[in-house]
Order: sequence, then C-alpha cells, then structure tokens
Amino acid sequence: MADKKQYDLLIKNVRIVRPNADSVQASDIAVKDGKIMRVGPGLDTDASAEIYDGQGRLAFPGVVDAHMHTGIYSPLPEDAISESRAAAMGGVTSSLNYMRTGGYYLNKGGPYRSFFPEVLALSEGRFYVDYAYHLAPMDRTHIEEIPDLIDEFGVTSFKIFMFYGSHGLHGRSTNQHEFLMIGEDERYDYAHFEFVMRGLQGAMQQCPAKAHQISLSLHCETAEIMAAYTKIVEEEGKLQGLPAYHAARPPHSEGLAIFIASYLANETELPNINLLHLSSRKALTAALQMAQVFPHIDFRREVTIGHLMLDIDAPTGNLAKVNPPIRPREDVEFLWENLLNGKLDWVCSDHACCKHELKVDHENPGDIWLAKSGFGGTEYLLAALVSEGRKRGLSYNRMAELTSFNPARRFGLNQKGDLAAGLDGDVVLVDSNENWIVQAEQSESQQGYTPFEGQQLGARVKTTFLRGRRIYDDGQVIGEPRGRYLSRPY
Repeated sequence: MADKKQYDLLIKNVRIVRPNADSVQASDIAVKDGKIMRVGPGLDTDASAEIYDGQGRLAFPGVVDAHMHTGIYSPLPEDAISESRAAAMGGVTSSLNYMRTGGYYLNKGGPYRSFFPEVLALSEGRFYVDYAYHLAPMDRTHIEEIPDLIDEFGVTSFKIFMFYGSHGLHGRSTNQHEFLMIGEDERYDYAHFEFVMRGLQGAMQQCPAKAHQISLSLHCETAEIMAAYTKIVEEEGKLQGLPAYHAARPPHSEGLAIFIASYLANETELPNINLLHLSSRKALTAALQMAQVFPHIDFRREVTIGHLMLDIDAPTGNLAKVNPPIRPREDVEFLWENLLNGKLDWVCSDHACCKHELKVDHENPGDIWLAKSGFGGTEYLLAALVSEGRKRGLSYNRMAELTSFNPARRFGLNQKGDLAAGLDGDVVLVDSNENWIVQAEQSESQQGYTPFEGQQLGARVKTTFLRGRRIYDDGQVIGEPRGRYLSRPY
C-alpha cells in the first residue's frame, strides 16, 4: 500500500538546480504528503510508491510567476482555468496575480471586504497551480482595510498603478472616476499614493512578525508625460506600431515616476518597495540611483520575459503592445547586462491573456492606439530565460533564484522557491537540449496568438509537479485543477 511506503514519489535521475548554489548536482528527489522529504543521489526506489525517471533533465524549483493578471480581459472563472493550464506547461507552480476594483477584472467597486471574498470564491477549484493575489488600494476605504486584508485574508503585497490618475489602461483617458469606480470626492494621485504608503507602514507596525514580507509594488510611469507625448506622436504621425507606442510612453516617464515613488517611500518610512517591469535603461538607472540615495529602503527590481525577449522591431508588431512599452534593442541589452550583473531581482511574465478579437481593432488592426495593452507569456517564461540566459552566461542556479527563490521569499511564500527538505514538492523538469519554435497554437492559453511567435528556443519544460503530483507531462496538462489559495506568509 502507498501509505506504507516511505515516499509517495521518487524523481530519479535528474540534475538538481538549486538557488544560491554554484553548481548543478546529479540527484534524486523524494516527496511525501506533498513535501520534499529528501534530496540526494541513489535514493531507494523500493521505498517509493511511484517512481518517475527524469532522464537526466534539469530539475528546477517550481516557478513562482510573481506578476500575472488572471481575469483582466476574460471572466475570472474562465481565465483561471485556461491561463493556469498555460502556467503549468511553463513550469509555473505558483501564480501571483494583481487584482483591483474598477474597470476590467470584476468590473465593480466597493470595499475589499466584500470584493475579495468574491474573487476567492470565483477562483476556488479552478486553478491548476497554486495562486495568490496582490491587491491595489484604490480609495480611502481600501487603505483602512489593509490590516484586515493582511490578517484575515493573508494578502501581504499591495500595488499602486502610478499612471492611472489621469491616463487610461490603453492610452489617453478623460473619465478616470468611471474607469477606477471611485467616488467623485476621491483622487487617485500622488497624495493617494502617499496615504497608501502610510497605511501600509502602519499595518506593518501592527503586524511585526509579518512585516519583513509585507511590501508595496509600483507600476512606475508618469501620466502627464505620457499624455503630452502621446498627443505629439499621434499628431506628427511619423511613427507607427511599437516604435510609436515607445515614443508615446517615453523611458524618462518611467524614470521620473521611480524618483517620485522612492521619495514618497522615504518620506513615509516604508521599507519594502518593488519596482515592477523595468523596461529601459533610464528606468533601471533611476532605480539603481534611488537605491543609493535611500540605502535604508529594501528596493527590489523586476523585469519581464517580454522586455528581455522582444524589441520594437518584433515581427508580431501590435500584438506586443504592453505597459510599459516594449523598447528598442539598446534598452533590451541594458536589461540583460544588469540581469547578468545581479542588479535585477526576479523575472516574471506579466501574463495578461487578451484574446485576438480584443487585442487589435477589427477594422484597423495596424492602429497601435486602438490595440489593447498586455499579452500572455507565462508558458514561455522559464524556457525563454534558460534559452537566452545560457547564451549570455547566466548560470542555471541564478535562473532558479530569478524565477523561484527571490519572488517566493519577497512575497511570503516560504514553502516555495527551492528544492530542499520540508518545502513543497514543486519541481519542474527542463530538457536543456530541445530546440523548438514558439507557436501559439500549441499553448494552453485561450489567447490565440503570442508576440513570441516564431522565436526559436533551446530548452523546453517537459514535466511539472505541484506538491508532488504531476500536473503537466509529455505535452499534456494532467488531471483536474488542484491549485490552492496561498494565504501568506505561507
């Protein structure tokens, strides 16, 4: 009987990739009751109810995709199923999703004490991977709710969209109260951002045991700069597609927002700040400068696989519209240079499934201003990083830090992010020698296209284990959704 065996699962013949190590070791992984029990060579096969031959493949910790947007363009129950299947095929075992009130998502306002239980109810039983949510305080009520969100719901990470106050999700907008679904007496501006920070800092003082894993993430772009430059680029009409969108949301808009966010963090004595999806030389340089100016603030710097793999000449064109924009090649190379130098903390997907019929205008598909922002990519995150990172000298162990360990520890997932005894049995096996061409039709996502279409990758996820159970293997997602909500710290 399985319950009399020492292990439930024994993954044999793999090369273990651990974060914070300096080499890859041939080993086995034993799992019992969803937890890793032992890691080491030559573990006894007779002691396990199930044996899985890893065929000498790389064994990474399950990917912690720290930046996803499940339910933004499609109903949450539908999106949770399809996009978590895509996550599973990419080796993701923990999906951290940004969620807020207002337009898109559930398309309703109100307090989180009523909104968030609905989010959890719609999510339950629909994710193929474990999941958590970051929440964005959009009004004063939400700020007041922060301590309860931490204590009752295990939400330890929060977000500010710095450009929302006078700019829309896809471009210029003049009706922000309706979009954000906040009262006419509310303003989503720098003062609100300051009060969010003060509210979060106060909550950290109330929850000292959790404080080190409570943080604020910021989408840093400056609405006024973008609105002015968008008008200029549109009226001149010299640029089209991704080059036009890059010019309309210029890199110094990112840099200025980073300066403002960092100053406010210092003013409010908020110690844990995450600067999201840095896309350009100017943005990353500003982030590094602020870390020197305010060394007492624990800044973490994020980059997406899209900003590492795409530039404004991408052949998929408007399908790669995203905020902040895809940048020129020189910015991409600067991001890689600093990733290799240890200046970036994690790589994520910023996955936001936007189906083709919504992504581009039916009558004017080439009009970048009519296209929606955001695209999926969680299914390519690890394979693309291994493929491109290996060419540039990025070690496998560092990749495990960037995709698993660092985001897990920052966001309170203490049972995730490594291959060590006592942690969740989340394991992803990667064939580091398989060459393949990205084709959207092979994805589990319902998006129907990918801006990575046609890219050749030199590594591929073959098997994903969630808490010791196979959820993806041999090109197929396996079984029913078993993902659990991760109340944090977990």
